Amino acid sequence: MNEHPRVSDILNQVRDGILDPQTAESRLTAMAVTRVGDVANLDMERCSRCGMPEVVLAEGKDTDSLVKIMHSYVLASGRCVASRITSDQVKAVCQKLPDGITAEIREPGGILILSDGTKPIPSGGTVGIMTAGTSDIRVAEEARSIAEEMGARVITSFDVGVAGIHRLIPALEKLREADVYVVCAGREGTLPSVVAGLVDKPVIGVPVSTGYGYMGQGAAALASMLQSCAVITVVNIDAGFTAGAFAARIAALIGEKK
Repeated sequence: MNEHPRVSDILNQVRDGILDPQTAESRLTAMAVTRVGDVANLDMERCSRCGMPEVVLAEGKDTDSLVKIMHSYVLASGRCVASRITSDQVKAVCQKLPDGITAEIREPGGILILSDGTKPIPSGGTVGIMTAGTSDIRVAEEARSIAEEMGARVITSFDVGVAGIHRLIPALEKLREADVYVVCAGREGTLPSVVAGLVDKPVIGVPVSTGYGYMGQGAAALASMLQSCAVITVVNIDAGFTAGAFAARIAALIGEKK
């Protein structure tokens, strides 16, 4: 059960005369942040304020702190997502889950989702995600999980890069219903520019840290995307989270008008 009140619940109580404005103000102030000892201050109203939930970055956190943060967040909100999580961290978080909480592991994208049964609210928008190669799938899957968490429908087509460009047209046909595209590519990072020259929807390029030698590890892909002659938006290297969240927000705006 979701024990954390929503802003709308408190406002409705004021409207109905159950709460006076002063009490409502104090409750709204208190609910904005949930403290986890001296470790973290959880932003419980980010979704209401910004249209996207707070996602816990597991990378760099010590295991005990991560467990406390995720368990506290899911009990307060009904759902908690962690990104860039390792298998050892997953084991620790899932070892003693609070009663009524289940875990979903999305291993390719390094995502762990805890839930009490609460589901994302569909936005009506659709995000299409593509990768140039199979090495880019891990970043694409992170983008997929975040976009779905924000209510987007996601369709994918992987391994359709320019080394075998004849693969691209069938992939675009599969993704024709997309409102926005996320295109992940490493090495020379050409695919987002090519896609943007063929579709009439926004394209978000995600450089991936594949490739070696001079300007390897995503540097060449980032530079190529930034110099694209096609109109694209570019996020940082391996920034699947950012691309997925941005795409979901665009898709949601379009979904509202359908």
